[in-house]
Amino acid sequence: MTSKTPQEAPEASVPAAPDASPTATPRDAAARIDELILGGPRRFDFDDLLRETGASAEFVEDYWRWLGLPVTDPHEARFSAADLESLREIRDLIERGQLDEQAQMTLVRSLGHTADRLALWQVEAFVEHLSRRFDLDDVAARQATLDQVPHFADVLARQLDHAWRRQLAALMGRFATELRGVDGSEVSRGQLPLRRAVGFADIVSFTKRTAGLGSQELSEYVQAFESRARDVIVEAGGRVVKTIGDAVLFVADDVVTGAEVALGLAAPHASAEEIPVRVGFVWGRVLSRFGDVFGPDVNLASRITELAEPSTVLVDPTTAALLSSSARYALTAQSPQAVQGLGEIQPVRLQRAYTG
Repeated sequence: MTSKTPQEAPEASVPAAPDASPTATPRDAAARIDELILGGPRRFDFDDLLRETGASAEFVEDYWRWLGLPVTDPHEARFSAADLESLREIRDLIERGQLDEQAQMTLVRSLGHTADRLALWQVEAFVEHLSRRFDLDDVAARQATLDQVPHFADVLARQLDHAWRRQLAALMGRFATELRGVDGSEVSRGQLPLRRAVGFADIVSFTKRTAGLGSQELSEYVQAFESRARDVIVEAGGRVVKTIGDAVLFVADDVVTGAEVALGLAAPHASAEEIPVRVGFVWGRVLSRFGDVFGPDVNLASRITELAEPSTVLVDPTTAALLSSSARYALTAQSPQAVQGLGEIQPVRLQRAYTG
């Protein structure tokens, strides 16, 4: 077997500067995009799906609605061969008794919701990239994106599969560790099942600070906040639950990790020095569903965050008591505050202990 010399190795293709002028009709462009992204043309209508899969009309309509792509015209040929296979596969799980209908709905909804946000996020990343690289305005960059993105579909799909498997393996590993030696009797009836540190970090005076920014500047401002927040959270051992405009919701498996995440988020940073952040977190119980967390302690963390000053961390008295035994932290009780829906609470400021 002979090896290729460096000269014989295939070169990576470098895209030429996009031509903003349209080179094909919208119908031709749509057909080409379908071929590249969906792997084939849309040649089946609603009745074809029913006939080819043996599924009921109700199931097929539900499936597409759960994905966030409802059937609007049953006579339109809008489905591909891959759509048929996907329907058969998810329906077979029900037929074999491996899933009940509630689980099926939740799984498909999770895919639709996540894929919708992911596709939008990635396409906007390409728009920004092409705008920067070729000095295009927004409209021209989006036209160029129509040409560029389909060629990356296979790479993005493989990267998604790899990232999902790694995240699933990490989650299963955390489950195995957390459940080792634990039985259900340790959770009192009516209590939420998971003990977690849960917290919020938000940008102080976001509306005022961004009022005069253009679209590019606003995008860069928000991206700087989100990127740094995600880096701080994962490096400290926490996990990002979601971003909410000018805020991020995080969780951690123990109270000390929660404290390290919170202090890291609140600390000023050279890469985001113009983005002052305040943080609140509590140790409590949460319900994890739909890729989110719920419960009174989530609400408490949100309200405590609203009381914090820029670049500071506030916790509740229960969380403060758990951290008080550590020499790493200094805890200072603040004045009691009346909070709508929660009554009077006494926030406690969390800082790193002085070691000089």
